[in-house]
Amino acid sequence: MNKPLQQLVQKYRQDLSEGWRSGWSVLRRKGPSQVQFWFIALAVGIAAGLVTVSFRHAINFLQTTVYGVDDPRLLHSFAETLPWYFILTFPIIGGLVVGIILNRFTDDGRVRSVADVIEGAALHDGRVERRAGLASGLASLITLSTGGSTGREGPVVHLCGLIATWVSERINANGITGRELLGCAVAAAVSASFNAPIAGALFALEVVLRHFAVHAFAPIVIASVTGTIISRWNFGDVTEFSLSGNDLVFYVELPAFLLLGIVSGLVATAFMRAIFLADDVGNAVQQMLRLPRVLRPAFAGALLGGIAIFFPHIIGVGYETTSAALTGQMVFRDVVIFAIIKAVAVSITMAGRMGGGVFSPALMMGALTGLAFGMVATSVFPDISGSETLYALAGMGAVAAAVLGAPISTTLIVFELTGDWQTGLAVMVAVSLSTALASRLVDRSFFLTQLERAGKHVAAGPQAYLLSLYKAVVVMRAKDSPGAASIEACQALMEQGVFLDPEATLEQALPVFEDTGHAFIPVVAPAADSQNPTLLGALFHVDALGAYNRALAATAAEEHA
Repeated sequence: MNKPLQQLVQKYRQDLSEGWRSGWSVLRRKGPSQVQFWFIALAVGIAAGLVTVSFRHAINFLQTTVYGVDDPRLLHSFAETLPWYFILTFPIIGGLVVGIILNRFTDDGRVRSVADVIEGAALHDGRVERRAGLASGLASLITLSTGGSTGREGPVVHLCGLIATWVSERINANGITGRELLGCAVAAAVSASFNAPIAGALFALEVVLRHFAVHAFAPIVIASVTGTIISRWNFGDVTEFSLSGNDLVFYVELPAFLLLGIVSGLVATAFMRAIFLADDVGNAVQQMLRLPRVLRPAFAGALLGGIAIFFPHIIGVGYETTSAALTGQMVFRDVVIFAIIKAVAVSITMAGRMGGGVFSPALMMGALTGLAFGMVATSVFPDISGSETLYALAGMGAVAAAVLGAPISTTLIVFELTGDWQTGLAVMVAVSLSTALASRLVDRSFFLTQLERAGKHVAAGPQAYLLSLYKAVVVMRAKDSPGAASIEACQALMEQGVFLDPEATLEQALPVFEDTGHAFIPVVAPAADSQNPTLLGALFHVDALGAYNRALAATAAEEHA
């Protein structure tokens, strides 16, 4: 063996030996705690899976009790045989109960859902509201059981987030650990809802944590698989929808799916904007009529009941209609009308603050959009087209991905919901274009747009929302600390009207620095009664930028760990 080769082998052995020693050292120092955390993730996954399954059983039980249907999956067909006054009355009663619950247990009468979980991960160290969250889960359960037209996944995600919050508080988890536990709960909730372990794990990373850090992957996968196992023990290892005959005429037909992606992106955008417009209209109507907050859900329930008399497919989650669309058991006229009416019903339900999520409605809207597009495409080009139900499948994924802002996990959910992995190319093409288009027309997704409308700038990333996490009173230099600003200089600025409230955030403070050019700004406590304002200290520009820089560095370290 020549000398260069001997040196290379020797170096390799040395590196291997050092690697083993380093790995053993890490295992001894961090291994036990990491394994312990995996067991915590397993426990969170079990609890979240049980909550998800119980929520689904509770909906089925209440729907059976309220409507008298033997099989809740056939609720829409059964509702057509009921007297019209039953269909009208049930949503009103449900709305009254929901209004009482939300008025009693929330400060704003608003149901908590996925957007609040995303906010908890970004702004509150992985914690979500407990009291309002429990009330929201109960309100959503009643809404979905009495004629509301939303989905069950959003409420379940927030309910499972409560489990993660409870565990985080018991173990005094820091921000990174709290976010990982929240991701575990969300993954288990989604995987148990859809019998989709791969998609559940990726949904938690893509939508809630919004990064794919390696250190978060193992516990989230453990929780996701656990949630799926619990779901399969209860409902069996079956897909939600059964498909057949989805043949793709390769290459020649792909341009049609590109066009479907664009159409789906526009439909998803219209769907989201309709919900937000309805919410604004609801606020205006409530103010104009001086309607008590407690009656707003009942008012929406009356509108839903009136629609359901003629279109009972809007009741509940809507999987019966989605399944009919995916199997092509509808005519073109009904497909278009059902899609429009479903969008109106979801908008009314959400604007009425009745509860529920948008995941299932987005799947239904997508399936109907895709089927309508497929009917047109296959009739115009019958010789080079495959099955029209393939377009329904691709449309289902494309609209849902655009609404959720989750192209990766939604694509996998579609595959796992249907068990059809052979048409992945068509689905991926439609999903990619719809998501790219819709994300330009709204703030990335439905959930992030909700947060943006509430003044929480999570959509733009950590560089936008981290400044809102630091208050001036925390970063300032107290007036008696080393390096503090002189009292005379602070008083001079206060006389000019340049000062900050202690509760002001760096997001509010930095523009003041830019406008005034001062090196520091006094932080002043408001006057109580006739007393003069109290000077607490001064926020220095360099300290504010330093805190921001450290926060960005910590976030980058977490996301790339």
